[in-house]
This record gives sequence, C-alpha cells and structure tokens, in this order.
Amino acid sequence: MRFRPCIDIHNGKVKQIVGSSLSDGSSDLRENFVSEKDAPFYARLFSQNDLKGGHAIILNKKGTPEYDASLKQCLDALSAFPGGIQAGGGIDDKNAKVFLDAGASHVIVTSFVFSDGRIDYDNLEKISSAVSKDHLVLDMSCKKFDGKYFVMTDRWQKKTEEEFDHKLLEKLSEYCDEFLIHAVDVEGKNSGLSEDVFRILSGFDTLPVTYAGGISTYDDIEKAGRLGGGRVDITIGSALDIYGGNLEFSKVLDICKNL
Repeated sequence: MRFRPCIDIHNGKVKQIVGSSLSDGSSDLRENFVSEKDAPFYARLFSQNDLKGGHAIILNKKGTPEYDASLKQCLDALSAFPGGIQAGGGIDDKNAKVFLDAGASHVIVTSFVFSDGRIDYDNLEKISSAVSKDHLVLDMSCKKFDGKYFVMTDRWQKKTEEEFDHKLLEKLSEYCDEFLIHAVDVEGKNSGLSEDVFRILSGFDTLPVTYAGGISTYDDIEKAGRLGGGRVDITIGSALDIYGGNLEFSKVLDICKNL
C-alpha cells in the first residue's frame, strides 16, 4: 500500500478543510488547518521522500480571482516536483495541457465528466483524447444515500445519478489510468475511514486506486491495508502533523511501506 500525499489549495493557501462544507458561498466553510507554508514547500518535501503519485487540488471555482491565486500555487508546486504530482480542480480538455506542461504527471477530472447528474461521455472522450488515457485520473467522490453510494460533483455539493460501485469502476477503466476516491461522508472529519467504501474498492484491481477520507489514527492506516488487501493506496490530510494533526509524517510512511 502506497501513501499518496495531498496538497489542497484554497484562496491561494494550502489548507485542510471539511470538504462537504465547501460551496460557492464560503460562510459555512470549515477549515481544519491553514498553512504558513506555500504549495511548493510541500511539493519539495514529497519529492525529498520520493512520494510520487500525490495530488495538488484547487478547491476554488474556476473563473474567480480566488481560483487564479490557487492556480498559481498549484503550478508552482508542479514545477517543484516535476512528474511527481497529479493536478486537479477546474480542468478540462482545453486547459489540461497547462498542467502537464508545468510538470503534472496526470490531470484529475470530476465535474467536466460528471455533469447534469450523469456521465458526459462526450467530455470524457475529449479529455481522454486530449491528455491520453495514461495521464488521466478520474475523481469519483462519493456519498451515501439510502444505503447506496453515488458520485458527487461541484466540490462535493451535487449528487449525480451514477451509483458508485464495481460496475461503474470497470466501465470507466478504459478511459483513465487511475481513480481517486473521496469518501465525502467522512472527508476532513478525522472520524475514521469509511469501511463501506473500502469494501467496494477492495475487489477492484483493474487500475490503481487512491482512497481519501477520515483516516485519523495509525490503526486506521493498518485497517486500510487489511480492508484493501494492500492494493488500495491512501492519502491523509488534516490528521498529518505537517497539516496540524497528530500523525507523524515519517511514521505514516513507515507503516504504509510495510502494508
């Protein structure tokens, strides 16, 4: 099981937030941590530890001044660790090359592909062709409704009609190189991982998968290794000491290497 680091960027700052609190009106935004360090600082840290395959995510809405500030931080981070970081946030077939040219190994896409409550296969074909399958990660953030999980879009605010399950993962595997899965119900809450989401992921081995959401203890990390059979990679945000949490960065790396 690999540890995949993250750099979440909001309003030009590296932050850890409760994802479900993020909306166009930011009055309800819940911030767990706001760093005094910039995004390239974290990129260099991850480079020094040879942690390839992490991601830098812009959390602002595209087309706003805040997005532009976060975009600069993201591009600077990519340049600080060329080929080591995936980039996401407001990416489509027209601007994807900007991120790849800046050093991103992959681009991460959600809302461009999942729109109006469904999969837009035209856009999926466009982005897959623009960057090639080998450089595309699909972010399928999911949330539970009436016992089933559904893909969420627009910074985790909008529910689609697409049920998140093995069938969907297999169906979309032909278009991308990896999946990034955010468990929205627990993301940013330090309340433990979602075992239900892990059970969905554990039987899928067609492509690499990274799980994000709720991991807050060393026991959670070991549980992730058991539930995922060592095949599901993990990322941790606000629980890490580098983001104001209690989990030691170096210890997390050691545990993951042995799972």
